[in-house]
Amino acid sequence: MQGCVQALATVHAADRYPVDWPVDPEGWLTPRSMLDAWVAVDGSAVLGHLVLARPGEALALAVGLPSQRLVSVARLFVSAGARRRGVAARLLDKAIDVAEADGLRPVLEVEAGATAAINLYERAGWRYVGSSAADWITADGRVAQMHSYIAPSGDQT
Repeated sequence: MQGCVQALATVHAADRYPVDWPVDPEGWLTPRSMLDAWVAVDGSAVLGHLVLARPGEALALAVGLPSQRLVSVARLFVSAGARRRGVAARLLDKAIDVAEADGLRPVLEVEAGATAAINLYERAGWRYVGSSAADWITADGRVAQMHSYIAPSGDQT
């Protein structure tokens, strides 16, 4: 877990994700709603991290499907030194494969200012479904605006 915390620290320093460094970074990486998680590694170096979690009702409402049919992508990051190597895309593909095998559709929320992440999701075929104001402030002092996305799927759920 220490490798994940160290990788997260590089992301926080580069991008302010998460905006406020958590008091308990290990707990932040493993939220209570967590269903599954993956860590991308190269030897002993942690390259990236992704959690699948139970979605909140607000996200289910945003995508227009019951929460029981969804799974939320959360805590996705790639260490600053491992970017542009396809790590995030591989983690997302794994999450989609696992979710679909369980009959679930992945969804996610991303802050509007996270343009690199938004570009990744949209290139991968994730569909934007709406935005809403969050209850926290971004590093530059704005009220966070969260964009909701649903993963691509071969069926029309």
